[in-house]
Amino acid sequence: MPVSSVSRAASGLDWELEAPGAVGAPSDCVGMGIKAALPKYEIYFYNTVLCLAMFWSASWVFEVSSSNVNRKTFKTSVKPGWYYFGRKMDTADFEWMMWFSTFREHILFALSGHVLFAKIGSMLAPQYRSLVYLVYGLLAVWTSMGWTYVTLILSHCILLYSISLVKIRWLCFITGLCTLATFKCEPFVSWQAGFVEGDFELRHILFYGGCGFTIMRCMSFALENCDRKDGNYNILELLKYNFYLPFFYFGPIMTFDKFYVQANKSDLTRKEREMWNINVQGVIYLGVILGVDVLFHFMYILTIPNDMKLLKHLSDWALVGLAYFNLVYDWVKAAVMFGVINTVSRLDHLDPPKPPKCITMLYVFSETYFDRGINEWLCKYVYDYLGGKHENVVEELVATLCTFGVTILWLGPCEVVLVWAFFNCFGLNFELWTAKFFSMEPFSSFETAMSEATSRRIRGIFNTFNFWCIVLYNILALNSLDFAKLVAKRLLLKGFPITTIIVMFVTYCLIQVIKERERRQALINDPDPLPPASPPTAASPTAAAAAPAAAAQPVVDPSKQKAE
Repeated sequence: MPVSSVSRAASGLDWELEAPGAVGAPSDCVGMGIKAALPKYEIYFYNTVLCLAMFWSASWVFEVSSSNVNRKTFKTSVKPGWYYFGRKMDTADFEWMMWFSTFREHILFALSGHVLFAKIGSMLAPQYRSLVYLVYGLLAVWTSMGWTYVTLILSHCILLYSISLVKIRWLCFITGLCTLATFKCEPFVSWQAGFVEGDFELRHILFYGGCGFTIMRCMSFALENCDRKDGNYNILELLKYNFYLPFFYFGPIMTFDKFYVQANKSDLTRKEREMWNINVQGVIYLGVILGVDVLFHFMYILTIPNDMKLLKHLSDWALVGLAYFNLVYDWVKAAVMFGVINTVSRLDHLDPPKPPKCITMLYVFSETYFDRGINEWLCKYVYDYLGGKHENVVEELVATLCTFGVTILWLGPCEVVLVWAFFNCFGLNFELWTAKFFSMEPFSSFETAMSEATSRRIRGIFNTFNFWCIVLYNILALNSLDFAKLVAKRLLLKGFPITTIIVMFVTYCLIQVIKERERRQALINDPDPLPPASPPTAASPTAAAAAPAAAAQPVVDPSKQKAE
């Protein structure tokens, strides 16, 4: 995994930072243990402990929310909500309120228009449907932001297209990064922002979102054009790629090579039950949106972390629960926002990046990412390109430093981003160093001698500490440095040893529950082969009769390696 990245556009919202996973990076799935089973009663015990701890922590957060609803510091963000609940609503997350309350009509109108025209284009002329996407996207951007903004975007596209004709990768990359930097430093930011016309309330956010993702898409196009052996891609393909409306303002980013193949595919047949799955996903996202709105009426998980005086008087369980629920909510927000957009793109016969991985499922830095689009972009063009097989310590260090460097520029250099990037970069490299160290003697012999279940339990202990490092690093980015420091002090110093031991034990139970889920998925993806049949002998008529039956058994591909 390389670096952390934003889940949405590079604008002034409270962007969540994530670290994409890297192919080949050391993870717990490598080595002993991915298919190691534990006794069923042990798994039942872990699930029971985990559920009780979740309810216990949630009750503390609910109690704090109910007893402090009238605090003066809450007045700016806790406002009247649905009257039949009889409770106020947490409105501290501007991004969620913007998407699903204030501007939902604008967003629904634009996406509905795209779906309608895309469907008409696919029915009448499927070979030209990408042109329909381009025309509608251009008109939508021009209508919402003005022709000067469209001209600004086109100028960046033409610049990077011209550079890509030289077919020098490093030149394309440096040009793209310098162009991206013009949206992060003055006076270039103010000068370019002056091109935006009108008083549309979303103007500021859409400006940075559209520009930031445009640069990343243009860099992907330029780098893919450098790798093309026969000629160059047409600039029209770049415009189709960039002005695809569902991805234009808020992502996710799909690399150009994938978009080019999928958008120009003329065979638009769907898989069995594909439309049913798309409809089910849409209903699920609608249910999650309603569920989050209900939750905001009972637990003010976003407002409480902003009141440091109140935080200092909270119990350890309430504080730990707040830290965990903040990350879970941030994942839910990213999953819903990208999920809605991805549902629209699936209607266009595209295969967008997968939904973000839940923070609850993350216990290694090499898989710590929420935005898979940014993750794939960084892995393909920076991390994997420089890191190779991710086995050499020096190459890995260079690859992670460069990847986090691009991420810092993408997010905008500031104290919080720099601290966050440093700790995540260190955590990623420390995993490789640890894997290298424990692969040497006598540790490798110790693990080989022990049972797989024991190895899984020992690994779970180490993963427990890793999990809280990931939580604290991301809390730093999502909330504030003061909140992260307070949680760390309460968890490791003031709460030691009782709170520390209890929280770590509950986290250990969570890790084992995650590992059990991964074990079952590994058995589905790579089932264990049937044992080989006994070799037939001439003196054994039974074995001779069984030979045809054995031959009918499915042949196991010898090149297919087991997950262990």
